[in-house]
Amino acid sequence: MVRGARQPQQPRSRLAPRLTGIVEKPPRKRKSRTEFALNEIMSSGGAEDDIPQGERKTVTDFCYLLDKSKQLFNGLRDLPQYGQKQWQSYFGRTFDVYTKLWKFQQQHRQVLDNRYGLKRWQIGEIASKIGQLYYHYYLRTSETSYLNEAFSFYSAIRQRSYYSQVNKEDRPELVVKKLRYYARFIVVCLLLNKMDVVKDLVKELSDEIEDYTHRFNTEDQVEWNLVLQEVAAFIEADPVMVLNDDNTIVITSNRLAETGAPLLEQGMIVGQLSLADALIIGNCNNQVKFSELTVDMFRMLQALEREPMNLASQMNKPGMQESADKPTRRENPHKYLLYKPTFSQLYTFLAASFKELPANSVLLIYLSATGVFPTGRSDSEGPYDFGGVLTNSNRDIINGDAIHKRNQSHKEMHCLHPGDLYPFTRKPLFIIVDSSNSVAYKNFTNLFGQPLVCLLSPTAYPKALQDQSQRGSLFTLFLNNPLMAFLFVSGLSSMRRGLWEKCQEYLRKINRDIAQLLTHSRSIDQAFLQFFGDEFLRLLLTRFIFCSATMRMHKIFRETRNYPESYPQLPRDETVENPHLQKHILELASILDVRNVFLESTIDDY
Repeated sequence: MVRGARQPQQPRSRLAPRLTGIVEKPPRKRKSRTEFALNEIMSSGGAEDDIPQGERKTVTDFCYLLDKSKQLFNGLRDLPQYGQKQWQSYFGRTFDVYTKLWKFQQQHRQVLDNRYGLKRWQIGEIASKIGQLYYHYYLRTSETSYLNEAFSFYSAIRQRSYYSQVNKEDRPELVVKKLRYYARFIVVCLLLNKMDVVKDLVKELSDEIEDYTHRFNTEDQVEWNLVLQEVAAFIEADPVMVLNDDNTIVITSNRLAETGAPLLEQGMIVGQLSLADALIIGNCNNQVKFSELTVDMFRMLQALEREPMNLASQMNKPGMQESADKPTRRENPHKYLLYKPTFSQLYTFLAASFKELPANSVLLIYLSATGVFPTGRSDSEGPYDFGGVLTNSNRDIINGDAIHKRNQSHKEMHCLHPGDLYPFTRKPLFIIVDSSNSVAYKNFTNLFGQPLVCLLSPTAYPKALQDQSQRGSLFTLFLNNPLMAFLFVSGLSSMRRGLWEKCQEYLRKINRDIAQLLTHSRSIDQAFLQFFGDEFLRLLLTRFIFCSATMRMHKIFRETRNYPESYPQLPRDETVENPHLQKHILELASILDVRNVFLESTIDDY
């Protein structure tokens, strides 16, 4: 959180910001909304002279705070979406006003009910705005603790039925506010893996949409039904269910836990770089999404975050300096989530991240996008001759017309070519490409000598797995939840919790051994080791090697294009084809009773 900005923290016992603060007096020139409110008071509560001066002042102050809060909240959309500094003071002021507004309406509820006619849905709107502030603060900072705070406010709105009376009023715009609240609440619950709550919310939202469309016969019925379809597909995207003994589904989290990344051995020499910024880009055709977040984007987002903490449990308020004698908790890397960006948008955000990247830090670029292949033949093999991944062309207009066809001698405009990333290799860069043309990024050249690694997905999967692509890429699933991906390629669709936990423990052992293979290798490119000091990157690298080794041993993954690749290349005999690692994979398969799915001959001489 920004230094000096005050923001509400949600106690578990009641829906209220912790901050107090004195209500500012409204300036004398701002009278329009106040006069309107006082006119309403006179029409409903008697003559103006009958209203005590103190109560009139209470309504005046409330109207001022309400007006100011709406003004600041509406101004949030005018803030630049990129850059990490320009928005901080504005967010701080907005939090401050909403804190005062919330506390003020609590302290003066009876007067506001009697003299202002304050309705419960209006209280719900204030709470919803605070929830939105917390959610957008999470998007800006990548601090998962703020998701818990957003959940607290959204949950209290539901528990206290603030919107329950909306359906009795003949105002469709109020019902839309309620529907949007449900959609926002669902997004927060998805990000917190509260799937039981999501299912309840989806059912309630479905009933609300049915009632809304029946009463008002509106034109947006199709759009709201599409929202339901998207979230239903999103929560069913995982290919494997983990079950309790009573057959209820276990909700698993794939954020980084304290024991998640393999620990470094004492004396192990690795780089001291840390992951500071990440661009997560999704532009796959027909992949399941919800609220401009594809399944692949969602999975990678969680792979780059730590488990959330409750703000109330933290020792210090956000933005405050921690004392030197207390251990510091590392922050999550800052992230930009870009759904189907144009090339211009992508480059703008990329340049902003590059500009603000601190010293000794890493920029990660994750590309989940449809492949763009070169047209025609080229005599050269430069960084623009192998194609790349698709960028959105819908908003790139030239001379009033969208470009649909280009001369074959020209390069594709709406494509992120490997050469487009060359300027950003002046700083440490870690690239993950999940695409049917990921190999285009295998032809990188490290021009500036900075650490550079590209992890590249298979360009094709065996036919038996291709029909699963709408539910997310197998490669990204390995990077997010390697055990679930392993179960999926082994033909398993469900598993008991006890066996799942046993396999997870064994997988942690595999990750520790992979880490040792990497750090003990004599022929590995030093770029891998320079990134290995960061927990997130270390976990991604070990999961990448596990993914590659699994696919190379699997009986149906027989073509070269079925295997992940990397730049620089890994020494296969010391990593992805290491006999010790292959033995581990077969042992994991034996625990699951799927050893017949994998080849055994590669370790005969082990």
